[in-house]
Amino acid sequence: MSRIGKKVISIPSGVTVTMKGRVISVKGPLGELSLEIRPEINLRLTDKEIYFDPKIQTKITNALWGLYRALVFNMIKGVTDGFEKQLELKGIGYKAELKGDKLILSLGFSHPIEFTIPSDIKVKVEKNIISLSGIDKAKVGQIAARIRSFRPPEPYKGKGVRYVGEIVRRKVGKRAATTSSK
Repeated sequence: MSRIGKKVISIPSGVTVTMKGRVISVKGPLGELSLEIRPEINLRLTDKEIYFDPKIQTKITNALWGLYRALVFNMIKGVTDGFEKQLELKGIGYKAELKGDKLILSLGFSHPIEFTIPSDIKVKVEKNIISLSGIDKAKVGQIAARIRSFRPPEPYKGKGVRYVGEIVRRKVGKRAATTSSK
């Protein structure tokens, strides 16, 4: 049994949820998202609540039950509050700037990296912090992961692109030979 799937989702005011066939659409103040629900999962929609039930009890159905409940919950949260990821640039000469729909990153390579930002993701650059925001949690996370993959933090000096608050384990590196020779 899925503990997450059992939880009821309450629909906040200002959000409309509609079901057309197997497609659920969520519309709120920030935008609109839709998702197709697999046939193994039943979805019951009342005025202010959404219930999820599996049609049959199998291991895969229990996993899908919790998955679709979490996806619909994230859709509702996305159209009301939105999601944000922040990336931090650490390193001498590492910088980011925004030109139109392109994010230009100088990350210590011989050339700057130009990354085209999708139209539904908002980007803000302040000093060495890149803020990504949008209504789709998966898309915001994917764009943040792609930007981080250009220069992930390295363990010796900690240089690279990291999430704000991410802890990078540092390695010691080479040390001078101790004066144990006689």
